[in-house]
Amino acid sequence: MSDIKVNWDRIAGEWKQYTGAIQKQWGKLTNDEVAEINGNRTVLAGKLQEKYGLAKEHANKEIDKWMNTLTK
Repeated sequence: MSDIKVNWDRIAGEWKQYTGAIQKQWGKLTNDEVAEINGNRTVLAGKLQEKYGLAKEHANKEIDKWMNTLTK
């Protein structure tokens, strides 16, 4: 893998390849919830708010932080 950062469009387009990493990062999300998210960042943020009690802004920061750990 190179050091090119992954953007959300790529994650959304290759959602099935990222589901394991999503569940590793946020273990409270069920397989069904990850499938329901289906690459939609807004839905992911909502699920993080619901499952982890995060504010919307904090949920989005957590997603950004996770994305910054990904390289492709």
